[in-house]
Amino acid sequence: MSRTDLSLCSTGRPSYSAPARMRWRRALLPLALVLNACMPITPSAPATRAAVMDPGLPPMKLFSVPRTEPVRLSNADLARDFMDLALSLESGRPLDLFTRFEGPITVRLVGEAPASVPRDLDRLLHRLRSEAGIDIRATGGNAANITINAVSRAEIRRVLPQAACFVVPNVTNLREYRRARRSRQVSWSHIEARTRLAIFLPNDASPQEARDCLHEELAQALGPLNDLYRLPSSVFNDDNVHTVLTGYDMLILRAYYDPALRNGMRPGEVRARIPGILARLNPAGEGLAARRAVRTPRPWIEAVQTALGPGASAGARRRAATEALGIASAMGWQDHRRGFSHYAMGRILQANRPEAAREQFLRADHYFALTPETRLHRAYVAAQLAAFALADNAPERALHLTSGAIDLAARHENAALLSTLLMLRAEALDLSGRASEGADVRLDSLGWARYGFGPGWAVRAKLREIGALNPLSRNRDRS
Repeated sequence: MSRTDLSLCSTGRPSYSAPARMRWRRALLPLALVLNACMPITPSAPATRAAVMDPGLPPMKLFSVPRTEPVRLSNADLARDFMDLALSLESGRPLDLFTRFEGPITVRLVGEAPASVPRDLDRLLHRLRSEAGIDIRATGGNAANITINAVSRAEIRRVLPQAACFVVPNVTNLREYRRARRSRQVSWSHIEARTRLAIFLPNDASPQEARDCLHEELAQALGPLNDLYRLPSSVFNDDNVHTVLTGYDMLILRAYYDPALRNGMRPGEVRARIPGILARLNPAGEGLAARRAVRTPRPWIEAVQTALGPGASAGARRRAATEALGIASAMGWQDHRRGFSHYAMGRILQANRPEAAREQFLRADHYFALTPETRLHRAYVAAQLAAFALADNAPERALHLTSGAIDLAARHENAALLSTLLMLRAEALDLSGRASEGADVRLDSLGWARYGFGPGWAVRAKLREIGALNPLSRNRDRS
């Protein structure tokens, strides 16, 4: 599996292969907030150690205690999700066997990893032990079940041009993967047991991007190989809303490593045992009614990928976004997928038809507001709408939009979104005559931006981008 590095303005189309299929991740919900242009969220130059030590910016801020939200879902829905996640590939192809590690799992980090990665890995391994009940430990030895290779983005793209990071079975390093990449050895559909895997993550990306890769790829190295758009509260979803493992994800992984299951089981055996497992692990879910969200049709997935992925012309993106909206409407969806369809259209229209884009963001917010599981989705929309409010010289509206979204971004450990919201709030405070408060909030935003965006030049670019929305700045530029 791989985490795909896409932006709304990127070119080229990813290639798919059996050993490591591309996953439509990374920028399906980009944070660029320029109303008349498109900027990539990830820096185009390496985030070097010298850049990280930029003396003109405050120290990088880090998240501490996880604030995982409990799962409030029917076990009938969870059982269906588990089977679809664990025994199917992203293409929809069913798997003949349930595979996982058996016994204690060791993880080794090699290469020139950024300073933030060892700490983030330790935090993740602790969560996997305490929340998912997985016997997993870091090791300094030469042999490990999972080897995390910190390599350059250029090295990753030489083997998978659109990937930000990826995981492959039955190899330890890139040299082994190059030799075996077209063989059954590294094909997920042909493995019968998980004993040795390699994860490749960028050592020259922002700390958050490296952390996000750790969460996503390690979770799939351990458990589900599929992603489902119907899941509102999971990293096992290609909409890229959640960037760290959620309470839902930890429950799925805990079930994955329950003693009642074992490597090599047939789908029917897993299906027979998963209800009893979930009854033990999530007793509250026994009394909840099933929602039975409909499956996501392949044409909608393909339309979203065309609209927000790389390689398509502006016209093709617009047509694809229109198709996605039409399918969502015809399906009668009232969930996050309907909201996401409107959000995608808003992103397409943002550069050339800002008022139409704003209307799409408002419609997206309407659907995201229907269920509590999509509060984080609303925080993304709030950032877009706050940018419009700021440009409209409506600081109180921008302050209202950012107030609740800031805590949501912090709760879900999304420093890029958090710093963006804080920068917007700082500009709104300046615009409302509260410059001293604005300066404090802006200073707070910079520490989070160091983690979310990386080098000092990327942080300053984001500051300039958002500052340009402020009418005071535009007036000063004209004077």
